[in-house]
Amino acid sequence: MGVAIIFLLGIANFTMHRAVLESGHAMVRSIAAPGSVFGPRVTLALEFALLLAAMLLVGNGMALWGWAYALYTAGNGLAAWLILSRRI
Repeated sequence: MGVAIIFLLGIANFTMHRAVLESGHAMVRSIAAPGSVFGPRVTLALEFALLLAAMLLVGNGMALWGWAYALYTAGNGLAAWLILSRRI
């Protein structure tokens, strides 16, 4: 059950991540500039690595990591809202 919830939170994280990448925000453009280490592929790969780690840890009985990933998702949601609404 916990792994399924983490998976759904991961879908939400990828959706928010993609929306922010496609927003055209100045901060995103500076990070994804040519020659930058952190292009969109790298950030999406890091997002996947976090999801995979959280699913593996929760699947092995470490429920606290599920709560940590839920807090991470809430933080992503706040950051995405701030960026997409142009509040920062």
